[in-house]
Amino acid sequence: MTDINQFSPGLSVLEISYVLASVLFIVGLKMLSHPLTARRGNFMAAIGMGLAIVATILFHEKDGERIGNIGLIIAAIVVGTAIGWVIAKKVKMTAMPQLVSFFNGMGGAAAALISLMEFPHVSSELISRSGMANGYVLAILLGLIIGTVSWAGSMIAYGKLDGWIGDLRVKAMKYVNLAILALLAGSVVFIMTRDVQASSELTPFIYIIFAVAVVYGVLFVMPIGGADMPVVISLLNSFTGVAAAMGGFLYNNQAMLTGGILVGSAGTILTILMCKAMNRSLLNVIVGVFGGGGAALNAEAGTVKEISMSDAAVLMSYSKKVVIVPGYGLAVAQAQHICHELDKLLEEKGVEVKYAIHPVAGRMPGHMNVLLAEADVPYEQLVESDEINPDLPNTDVLVVIGANDVVNPAAEDDPSSPIYGMPIIKARDAKNVIVMKRGMGKGYAAIENMLFFNPKTRMLFGDAKSTLQNLVSEVKSL
Repeated sequence: MTDINQFSPGLSVLEISYVLASVLFIVGLKMLSHPLTARRGNFMAAIGMGLAIVATILFHEKDGERIGNIGLIIAAIVVGTAIGWVIAKKVKMTAMPQLVSFFNGMGGAAAALISLMEFPHVSSELISRSGMANGYVLAILLGLIIGTVSWAGSMIAYGKLDGWIGDLRVKAMKYVNLAILALLAGSVVFIMTRDVQASSELTPFIYIIFAVAVVYGVLFVMPIGGADMPVVISLLNSFTGVAAAMGGFLYNNQAMLTGGILVGSAGTILTILMCKAMNRSLLNVIVGVFGGGGAALNAEAGTVKEISMSDAAVLMSYSKKVVIVPGYGLAVAQAQHICHELDKLLEEKGVEVKYAIHPVAGRMPGHMNVLLAEADVPYEQLVESDEINPDLPNTDVLVVIGANDVVNPAAEDDPSSPIYGMPIIKARDAKNVIVMKRGMGKGYAAIENMLFFNPKTRMLFGDAKSTLQNLVSEVKSL
């Protein structure tokens, strides 16, 4: 029978703290599913992480010894908190995809560093029992590879989203990436089948694996461009979660394990949903061969017709049903508040107003929902594209504000288009279409949008915010 005196009070408190932290992670993740509770969910998950960190510092023991270098740990926490706080406060909503990539990359780098530090110290007792073929070594190697790929890939994704890294498309890239994956898998098998006396003997191979994983992370993301970028960001996020879970296995840390599993599973589910929304194969995402290159066929595009501000105001004010399709242009102009003012004015005139939200509107899943929630747009007005499409033939006016690819008919009409097969908002089904754009520039996928030449479409050129402000003034004057 186990003697109760064997148990350390500190250890019990630590385990309880990890359980509480895990519960807060789960509850916080659940609350993130709705814009009205997302802020509180994020806060609760942050409390859980803070609890896990404090409990680890105060109560963690190894071989009866507490954690050392407390001063350095606290200093690192303070510096990291300050940097993260400043970045988060200064970042614009339009740069949120870049921020997600950057922070996600930092998580992958942390997981890779854990593996690099832990491998040389694999216990000789463990090696003597099973050689290198054991779960502990496997967790280190997987954490190293997945974390490194996530870090390198996220940094490339950040640069591409920010516009200072271009695309690199080579036909043989698929086979190069598959060859590198095979090399990484072979390296894992090689290390785990070695019969050595100490893990330090194989340490040089660990750094070789790290270097190869960096190369794969770079080559994996470099070909990706256009409308496909949200998919790879989601996939890299799931990689970071899996790498963090490997760290949880290494340290027997339930909070780290739970957090990693939640991030990994949520990221994987989101990736699958994103692939469906973008009509992409998950296998193609993994080997990095898809991308938004090329252009849709544009023979005899047609004539663009414009509409005046006063005519647009009259058309919308005397409609029964108006649908607004917000896009990246609205986010760039920070026009969500004035857009909400317009929809309130229309509703006062008896017009039913809804927002059609594509899964990747604003270039990131949920980005547009958060942007509109910031402007206090009621969540009930936000309707997913697959739900609103059947009702568009009964819509008097559909207003596209800074969106492009998500309303592009090429996804249905042009097999040569890189977005062919992607589910879209079927804007052309509405009775009238008004498109607000700065000019005739192409969208994120760099292809022509034939909606602009549709006989039912009228263009209203200008910055989204100033155009909406003028439109609000016109509606008020009616």
